[in-house]
Amino acid sequence: MEYVYHMVPKELKGEYLIPLNELKRLYPNLYGEYIQKYKDHPQRENLLTRKIPKLECLWNDVVHFLPMHPYEIYKVLLEIGVNIHTNKLFYKIPISALNGECMAIYKYSKQNWGGPIRELKEYEIELINFNEYRELKYLNICTKEYYREEYEKGRKFGMFHLIPHLLVKGKVEVKNIEIINWSIDPVND
Repeated sequence: MEYVYHMVPKELKGEYLIPLNELKRLYPNLYGEYIQKYKDHPQRENLLTRKIPKLECLWNDVVHFLPMHPYEIYKVLLEIGVNIHTNKLFYKIPISALNGECMAIYKYSKQNWGGPIRELKEYEIELINFNEYRELKYLNICTKEYYREEYEKGRKFGMFHLIPHLLVKGKVEVKNIEIINWSIDPVND
C-alpha cells in the first residue's frame, strides 16, 4: 500500500487537516501561530499568494504532504551530524483515503527552484489520481547537499526543501489515522 505523510500539528482542532486559508476562517488564533513560519522569513511570506497552476488555487488553499516515509529525512540528518532533539510525529495516511480528492504533485526540484517569490509553472504541477501515486523511496541528492551545506554554515534550513510535495485541495480527515515516529526505521519496525 502507498502512503503520504504529514507532520502531526502541535494543536489540531477537529479531525481534519485543513489548508491555511480555511484555518484562518475557522480558527483565526491558531492561524496566527501557524502562519508565523512564513512571517519569520520575509521571502517565504510570498508563498501565501503563490498560485498553483492546474489546481486553480493558492499555496495556502491546499494541504501539503510528504510523499516518502519521514525516516528517510531523519536518517540523512543523523548521517550529516545534525543533533536532533525531538521525536517528530507524522500521520501515515493511506493514499486510498484521498480517493476522490483533487490532488497534484509539485515537482519541487533544484532545476526549477527560483525562490519563493517566483510563480509556479504549469510543468511543475502534475494532476494525479490516487491509483497513479507512488511513494518515493529515497531522499534526492540535491536535498541531501542542501542539508549538508546549510548545516555546515550553521543556518536553519527547511526540512522539506527540494522534496516533491503531494498537494490536496481541501481538507483531509485524520481520525483513526496511524501516527508514526520519524525516527523508527519502517523496514525494521
